[in-house]
Amino acid sequence: MQRWRGLEDIPEDWGRSVVTIGSYDGVHRGHQLIIKHAVDRARELGVPAVVVTFDPHPSEVVRPGSHPPLLAPHHRRAELMADLGVDAVLILPFTKEFSKLSAGDFVVKVLVDRLRAKAVVEGPNFRFGHKAAGNVDFLTEQGKVYDFEVEVVDLYVTGEAGGGEPFSSTLTRRLVAEGDVAGAAEILGRPHRVEGVVVRGAQRGREMGFPTANVETLPHTAIPADGVYAGWLHAQGEAMPAAISVGTNPQFEGTERTVEAYAIDRVDLDLYGLHVAVDFVAFVRGQAKFDTLDALLVQMAEDVGKCREIIAGDTRRP
Repeated sequence: MQRWRGLEDIPEDWGRSVVTIGSYDGVHRGHQLIIKHAVDRARELGVPAVVVTFDPHPSEVVRPGSHPPLLAPHHRRAELMADLGVDAVLILPFTKEFSKLSAGDFVVKVLVDRLRAKAVVEGPNFRFGHKAAGNVDFLTEQGKVYDFEVEVVDLYVTGEAGGGEPFSSTLTRRLVAEGDVAGAAEILGRPHRVEGVVVRGAQRGREMGFPTANVETLPHTAIPADGVYAGWLHAQGEAMPAAISVGTNPQFEGTERTVEAYAIDRVDLDLYGLHVAVDFVAFVRGQAKFDTLDALLVQMAEDVGKCREIIAGDTRRP
């Protein structure tokens, strides 16, 4: 799959294509419906399927300080889109200048002049252009002028997550923040993932027999509520069952929130400096402070046992 950053990265001889546009944070099951439809339509027309997305999130430019927690960094979204059959991803740098681009100019500069859209696939509430003035009706009219089709796909899937609310990135972020990683996984179609580089911490886990990878998460990452979780630690091409701790480590008067993953029954790992990923499968318990260190050690052993059982029954094993 080709990855472009900015319009200038698109090959000059790029032919016609089927395009879908959106932030697509998380590439959740609703997003997947739209992207799969775009890919299927591209195959029917014999042209590539292209996803157009933005960096940073438009809200950070339009309303500074309002950047939402991200469910997936751009490289992860690209991987997920490639798995769906997408041929190219175009990341457009979202600047103040770009935010002032009218809906009509966006159509001409992006869809017509550079991507040569033959069809555009979107959800019913898609908005674009300065002050979100463009919608699917406007896009359809522009398609008649510039010779591209517009197809609207209903992306609103529902399930048990969020009490039956339509699946969305907003709902997923809320569930992650509440620690409902099982609900988030239902929406995403896979466990919620946090990535980052392993850095040196206080190394108390190693001293207590549970050496953890202290993950320095990427900026704006959606991190689950404080507590203990069962999940997977991905490092050096290996997926290892893990007990994951999120929080400030109140037992030792900590103040900084951290994500630490213990690869169950693995004491031989040296992951410092490596980029790793942590998948959250199930919530085990909330963060707590214990009366004694021995009580903490007993609880940690119990946590690891529960995590081992949960992972053994995980139907989405990597």
